[in-house]
Amino acid sequence: QVQLVESGGGLVQPGGSLRLSCAAPGSFLSINAMGWYRQAPGKQREAVAILTSGGSTNYADSVKGRLTISRDNAKNTVYLQMNSLKSEDAAVYYCYAFVLATRGYNYWGRGTQVAVSS
Repeated sequence: QVQLVESGGGLVQPGGSLRLSCAAPGSFLSINAMGWYRQAPGKQREAVAILTSGGSTNYADSVKGRLTISRDNAKNTVYLQMNSLKSEDAAVYYCYAFVLATRGYNYWGRGTQVAVSS
């Protein structure tokens, strides 16, 4: 079982920055990939950024160059640095983890709200 605890959401003006954190206490090294999804009102949940245990990253086209995913193994934490935020980035952001054991397991955090408004 993997527990994911998100933090760092809030209200920011357009063009501003936020950093989201996702902690996975006790299970970080067993995770094959972690990332962030988001869901805006009336829209489907979409992948924003994925980071594999091997260090590969994948970003949604809409966030490339503005959002950066990274990890700190010592803190069992993955970060999403969000710069140059736009109104369309406003959503609930969910931390995601994938563990490949006898089969694949998907885990989700509870979500953290990001609002972008002047």
